[in-house]
Amino acid sequence: MKLFKQSGLFLAAALITFACSKPSETVQTSDAKEVAEAKGAVLAINPSATTIAWRGYKPAGQHFGEIPSTEGSIAIEGTEITGGKFTFDITGLKITDLEEGSENYGKLYGHLQSPDFFDAANHPTATFEITSVEPFAAGDVIADVEQFETENTPTAASALTPENPTHWISGNLTLRGNTKNIKFPATVMVENGAVAAKAGFNIDRTEWGLAYGDEANAVDKAKDQFIYNTVSIQLDVKAD
Repeated sequence: MKLFKQSGLFLAAALITFACSKPSETVQTSDAKEVAEAKGAVLAINPSATTIAWRGYKPAGQHFGEIPSTEGSIAIEGTEITGGKFTFDITGLKITDLEEGSENYGKLYGHLQSPDFFDAANHPTATFEITSVEPFAAGDVIADVEQFETENTPTAASALTPENPTHWISGNLTLRGNTKNIKFPATVMVENGAVAAKAGFNIDRTEWGLAYGDEANAVDKAKDQFIYNTVSIQLDVKAD
């Protein structure tokens, strides 16, 4: 696989999503909203059992990996989530499609940490704070839209959504010092004082200032001189 020479991708984490009524391949964003008041029992996340996977795309290839969650909590009242906050370590980002320690790994990791992307020296962490949780209704849909077709067109939003989503989760995602509210479908299970949640969605990295290789600026996309703005995120969170 060809290394993203100007690799742009991400994320982070994490972390997140889309609206049910308007076709959109990435989550719709809005200004930051008031954080939900955490009610009931507060559960600490289990970092070793929590994964935040990312995947970035360029016509010539893909890169993917994980971002560790260093701390976080979820508040529950009965079987409902009432709030939560998570912190992600951008400096701990892993690239799992390349051999760690290799020259290509070092080049891509360094570029992602640079001001072209995460600017990790000034913004080493990302956070996500829940603002609301709503039921996923039977009539809600995840609509896909066309993207520029290549051998590495980003994965469709509907393909990332977990089977039988139960809730829409909204929250403020802070990345590179920029905060946007996002909303995404998730499958949530609260049982025996523990929470397990899964979600998958696409984000537009440029919404948070990660604009290197912005595909919107590509004069001729057929020449492979851009990086898709779409980044796929998949979350698997456990708290107890």
